[in-house]
Amino acid sequence: MPPNAILREVQQLHSVSERLDTLAEQNPLVSEALMSISGSVRSTATLLEVLVATRMTPTVI
Repeated sequence: MPPNAILREVQQLHSVSERLDTLAEQNPLVSEALMSISGSVRSTATLLEVLVATRMTPTVI
């Protein structure tokens, strides 16, 4: 999978995280669980960004 395709998925994950945050604000009974899931999704997106930056970007010497 090309780096740009992975970065598009990263953006999708960030969007999912934001939507979960919004749902957490609107649903107090499940707010804590939604915030936890949102944080996990956001962390996964960040890890994917780091992976692309460190493993898939050509090194210039």
